[in-house]
Amino acid sequence: MTALTAQTIVPFLADIFARRGDEEYLGEPVTMAQHMLQGATLAERAGQPEVVIVAALLHDIGHFTSEFGTYHPDDTHDRHHEEAGAQVLAPFFPTLVTDCVRYHVAAKRYLCATKPAYFNRLSPASVHTLHLQGGPMNAEEVAEFERNPNLAQIIQVRFLDEAGKHPDIETPPFAHFAPMVQRVVDAHCGQGV
Repeated sequence: MTALTAQTIVPFLADIFARRGDEEYLGEPVTMAQHMLQGATLAERAGQPEVVIVAALLHDIGHFTSEFGTYHPDDTHDRHHEEAGAQVLAPFFPTLVTDCVRYHVAAKRYLCATKPAYFNRLSPASVHTLHLQGGPMNAEEVAEFERNPNLAQIIQVRFLDEAGKHPDIETPPFAHFAPMVQRVVDAHCGQGV
């Protein structure tokens, strides 16, 4: 594979959605693509800024790019898809997007520690992965996490992550979001029009 550029990252992501989007998503009633497209669609419907919509769209891209492979319900260890995804996106996207990708798992742990009722929102698969990912944060982890300047947006994307697991939510295809993704890339890489 040739090196990715600001001009090829969006077609690269579109290709991932096309080739692998129909894969099963962690035992949920939606595919990988449906899950990520639902998060982006819900963000767009709520009038979120483009950068948050893009973060919601790409938050789980690491399931496709992780050298550790994709999650399976029988896993007994974490595969760190969040870090794998952030590493792929980092050269092309602002920190807000990569933080939402990198820390959406930590946000689940944070919310379970600071808002225990949040645990009741988690699907069975999300509960299983919570245990693999270290469970609710301890007080020191909470204090460290709260120092992130993008905390509010990371939490928004986490809520969109949990909301995007319903087979009856209609979404547009990746192509609908592609121009938005490219605008975010161009703004970050200094190629705005």
